Amino acid sequence: MAITIRDVAEAAGVSTATVSRALRGLPNVDEATRARVQAIAQQLDYVISPSASRLASGRTGSIGVITPYISRWFFSTVLSGVESVLHNAGMDLLLMSVSTADFQHRLPPAPRLRRRVDGVLAIAIPPDDAQLDEVIELGMPTSLIGTAKQGVAGVTIDDVQAARTATQHLLNLGHTRIGVISGHLIDAPFTAEHDRYRGYRETMEDAGLEIDPLLEAFGYFTVAGGEQAMTALLTHRNRPTAVFAMSDEMAFGAMRAMRAHGLTPGKDISIIGIDNHDLSELLDLTTVAQPVFDLGRVAAEALLVQIRSGNGAVGPDSFVLPTQLIVRGSTAPVA
Repeated sequence: MAITIRDVAEAAGVSTATVSRALRGLPNVDEATRARVQAIAQQLDYVISPSASRLASGRTGSIGVITPYISRWFFSTVLSGVESVLHNAGMDLLLMSVSTADFQHRLPPAPRLRRRVDGVLAIAIPPDDAQLDEVIELGMPTSLIGTAKQGVAGVTIDDVQAARTATQHLLNLGHTRIGVISGHLIDAPFTAEHDRYRGYRETMEDAGLEIDPLLEAFGYFTVAGGEQAMTALLTHRNRPTAVFAMSDEMAFGAMRAMRAHGLTPGKDISIIGIDNHDLSELLDLTTVAQPVFDLGRVAAEALLVQIRSGNGAVGPDSFVLPTQLIVRGSTAPVA
């Protein structure tokens, strides 16, 4: 027969409530009793029932993660960081992908979340999204990744500064005709894209350079999109000597387009991205590295602090993680 909590309680000479508190790490159990209960539970090969523990605590043991995409590198890497924390905490991840074929992002109805999860992580959801407001108004622990909203815990990088770093690197190499590959049209919902374009624009203006609309193209944050965008930039008679791609994946596509036109990245046209994608070193891409795994890890840790303290949606201060310029062979002084 399976060992029950009553068996552990009888062997330890304590109540079942004391066994439960001791094995769940709760207070009001002296250390000697806790150690004795733990030792006896180990001898009897007893493991506390997750469902019973959750019922006793009033928690589900699950975290809801709202994300526009699953398969794209940034989002899957963030999720890896989140999962690493939840796994160690013995919690489950309930994944909610909200992307649609027409690129609209519709969050699940907020009331559905209340009894299914103990907290919510939202990845790159626009801070002014009305449905995100509905989730926050539930009063559940909430943490944002890649965006910031007052009164809500969040983890970001400084996207403006990351773009400034990338653009300034090209300027320092003597480039003045610098193209940019962004994701969508400038009214796209993602704040990172707005901020990166702002950083590019401000850095160019600070250098006394005008931005040529003919040197702007859209790559939709995909390799194929980056290739198409770079192909368009190469059709101009006065093509750029350097290109800032707002993500490494778009930069990969741009490099492929260059090679298809008989051009060598770093020799004929310099290119820089943002991310430090797993393949960026292999492809010798200069990039501004962001700690993508840590974005998920820190956000999940902040969320667990809220859950354990019972602070609701208002949690710790937001975190801004550092970025770093990594120079490789895809950028070089202007010829």
